[in-house]
Amino acid sequence: MNTPIRVLIVDDHPIFRDGLRTGLQPLPDITVVGEAATAAEALALAGRLGPDVVLMDLGLPDAGGIATTREILARHESVAVLVLTMRDDDVSVFEAIRAGASGYLLKGADQEELARAVRGVAAGQAVFGPSVAPRVLGWAGRATAGAAVSLDADLTAREREVLDLLAAGWGNQTIARRLRISPKTVRNVVSVLIGKLQAADRGEMIVRARAAGFGAGGT
Repeated sequence: MNTPIRVLIVDDHPIFRDGLRTGLQPLPDITVVGEAATAAEALALAGRLGPDVVLMDLGLPDAGGIATTREILARHESVAVLVLTMRDDDVSVFEAIRAGASGYLLKGADQEELARAVRGVAAGQAVFGPSVAPRVLGWAGRATAGAAVSLDADLTAREREVLDLLAAGWGNQTIARRLRISPKTVRNVVSVLIGKLQAADRGEMIVRARAAGFGAGGT
């Protein structure tokens, strides 16, 4: 049996945290390893518990979920962040993507949808709720409509390394060996890149990266 996906819940409402834990804990392939009510707790537990997925609320009392997402991912490349929030506005969605979140769900998602999203981001996929996905795809379409495509989207040094190798035609396993990181970390970086570059999928991301000059250094 595969090792269960380790989940850290970050939300300042204890009743909501209880509901998430109650809904996820019975699933054999998912285990809740901790809960945090503040950004400070989330950062500490992410380092101590080593979760695979962080379920992140955006309305934390001491620091916003966007900033906390960015900080967790800066410290822990192998973690995937799945935003779970009441905020349905475009600004929150796109700021979360730019911060590196691999997924965005609205509170009210049922247990099946939430579990599917957790499994998806843990596998390196970009996952968006039904009401969010059309806007993300529309945003990507508008971004790619112009002839000139800029990829200066707040990419980290690691993300640029991975993007360069992807554009050169390398697969995840080969990239992992070359950069001496885990395949899981590569999958998570790819997921973040798809979101940051507003691409519909991996293929579109690679096409855009090549058009912007990536790939020459990866051969």
